[in-house]
Amino acid sequence: MQGLRKCMSQLSMMVIKASTSGDEAWNEEWRRYRQSRFNARRIRKRVVFKHGDCNVVQGNVAKRRRKYLQDIFTTLVDAQWRWTLLVFAMNFLMSWLLFATFWFLISLVHGDLIPENMANETWTPCISNIKGFTSCFLFSVETQHTIGYGGRTTTEECPEAILVMCVQSISGVMIQAFMVGVVFAKLSRPKKRTQTLLFSRNAVICHRDGVPCLMFRVGDMRKSHIIEAHVRAQLIKHKVTKEGENLPFFQTELKVGGDGEEDKIFFIWPTTIVHKIDKHSPLYYMSATDLLRERFEIVVILEGVIESTGMTTQARSSYLPSEILWGHRFQSLITFKKETGEYEVDYALFNNTVEVDTALCSAKKLDEFRAAISQEVIGKKDLDRVTPEIIPRIRSPSSDTLCSMDSLSDEHIEIEIIKNPVPKDEDDKNGGNVRNGFVKNLNSGPIAV
Repeated sequence: MQGLRKCMSQLSMMVIKASTSGDEAWNEEWRRYRQSRFNARRIRKRVVFKHGDCNVVQGNVAKRRRKYLQDIFTTLVDAQWRWTLLVFAMNFLMSWLLFATFWFLISLVHGDLIPENMANETWTPCISNIKGFTSCFLFSVETQHTIGYGGRTTTEECPEAILVMCVQSISGVMIQAFMVGVVFAKLSRPKKRTQTLLFSRNAVICHRDGVPCLMFRVGDMRKSHIIEAHVRAQLIKHKVTKEGENLPFFQTELKVGGDGEEDKIFFIWPTTIVHKIDKHSPLYYMSATDLLRERFEIVVILEGVIESTGMTTQARSSYLPSEILWGHRFQSLITFKKETGEYEVDYALFNNTVEVDTALCSAKKLDEFRAAISQEVIGKKDLDRVTPEIIPRIRSPSSDTLCSMDSLSDEHIEIEIIKNPVPKDEDDKNGGNVRNGFVKNLNSGPIAV
């Protein structure tokens, strides 16, 4: 199949070269072919996989087995089900065999297994109806689990038998409580709850309210909600400090939230999480072209309390630069059904995006461009062209404070609003300069009206 693709690619290059009879078309097609081959072979290295598992393996840990055995409960809970069930069965089997050996030794020492004593009806054994190791094993199972069939019982002849019976009863209860706790903890783990928490396949970068934003979408397919849900995001990237220290996996916290400010969300339907790319963001200096060359990973984390169980859960995912779509926006997926009066979420549109007009430069360049345009516009303003019609937009009829208009000129112009109206005769004496609380000339400095 690979050879067929190569042959077809070479044939297409020959056709293009023959049709255009130029070296440029040949070189362009060859470059595309080699680039596609390189992208196919390229290995994407992740710290966190898309489904949330961490791509981290511990190696050369001193005394690892001993440390795992010291925390055997967590080890069994984290282990796979086949190992947990194997340990579950082996614990009971080994305990039965161990106490069966004790019972066999007690009977053997007391002489209960001698044929002459077994045939003597006046002989009192330590355990009645014991004929061999098999009988001791059955008696061990009955004692540990308090089955009590009544065929084999402990007599008053041997105090050591009574002591072993008490020890086995206590040990059986402890083993059973431990293994039941492991199985229950494994079944009730909130880790499986994350299977119904969804992250969008791609993240997008577009403008929202004039601010460049990095956005991704989270959703929950269950009717039971996640209480106190909050979202975090971290940028993992190589960094070199001022002292020359290399930090290959430096983590930078990204400020994210439903509105770009608060990380807590009301998680009742799919929500778009926003990170504003401002001067405090590590993406502030990154353009669309830089995004293609950068090597970093954005790890996103959703945490909350499961409503039905009250347990805390955490879902994770990550985005590589190739999974961030510049100039896209998520498509709306919530509609209102008039027939039932309910809001319907169409998860078929969960990963859909639409293209929007977005500047390809970095947020820093965009802010510099806006600042330059703003200064140019302000510098060309002529204050003589400011008409009285703009003053009512600034002054307030119910205010006696000073209104500042620094944006109109370099000088600080203040207008004092007086509640009492100006009489008409005083207005005529002033040549009509003051009328109805409006200022006609703003270049003469502060004017009291």
